[in-house]
Amino acid sequence: MTEMNRTLGATGIPTTAIALGLAALGRPGYLNLDHGGDFDERSVQAMADRTHEVLDAAYAAGVRHFDAARSYGRAEEFLGQWLRGRSIEPGAVTISSKWGYTYTADWQVDADPPEVKDLSADTLRRQLAETREQLGEHLMLYQIHSATASSGVLEDPEVRALLAELRSRGVAVGFSATGTEQPDTIRRAIEVGGFDTVQATYNLLERSAGDALEAAHDAGMGVIIKEALANGRLTARGGIAQLSEAARRLDTTEDAVALAGVLARPWVDAALSGASTVDQLHSNLRAVEIEWSDEVEAQLSGLVETPDRYWDTRSQLIWT
Repeated sequence: MTEMNRTLGATGIPTTAIALGLAALGRPGYLNLDHGGDFDERSVQAMADRTHEVLDAAYAAGVRHFDAARSYGRAEEFLGQWLRGRSIEPGAVTISSKWGYTYTADWQVDADPPEVKDLSADTLRRQLAETREQLGEHLMLYQIHSATASSGVLEDPEVRALLAELRSRGVAVGFSATGTEQPDTIRRAIEVGGFDTVQATYNLLERSAGDALEAAHDAGMGVIIKEALANGRLTARGGIAQLSEAARRLDTTEDAVALAGVLARPWVDAALSGASTVDQLHSNLRAVEIEWSDEVEAQLSGLVETPDRYWDTRSQLIWT
């Protein structure tokens, strides 16, 4: 069994073993496998209602950390509506969000591109104001969205000054990493300092950031795992025989096994569920009931892909 209530590294910020990310809820299209089949109506109101339904279910199940981003369509708006509608006081749950991408899809599923990246100080100023408008004093953690070491954002003096000012006002500062640069980005962030958390991709297929994430945790940073289900590849929809067999033996679901494999790493504080429905959420939450063993680890160790292969496959996934 996995303890549900946790903290993000040495920050003291509360989290839960499984937190809820809103990437697949705040906009009508996403690149999770068969995401389009999860929705029968994609109007703004229908998506808002669905988001609130999943948030209610997560809260009832003990989830107390919710993660959004400016680029997740109307995710911050929907989350803010839910917080106010349920009279949840600032600090009662952990709310994190991210800046750096602007949503450009105009509520279309197949827009190209659906979002545009700009990690400049001007974008940070603008998007922080937009986030504050939606989430107000509930915001506890603000993260650079998909930082890379090669972009220079970790050392940009104007960005750093703005983040330091935000941190001085009581909002923790973090970053998310992506792509084959993840290990280098995480290690560079440890070197330059000033970051409270890291959010990175780590799963049974893509484990290349593991050592760097462990080093970040050892340095006191909170570690949040995104894409633990590899955009649906590590669910029943992915059709991976070894994973299905492990789930059968453990009398659970493929997604629960994949999440349990992430939570078995001692340096992981929280893994994000990207559930689009209440049923998916409940299936994900079964991960905390699983006793991870050396036998299961050995059974699934052969799933690991090279970073190049993993990220190339991800880049070919279709938004639906």
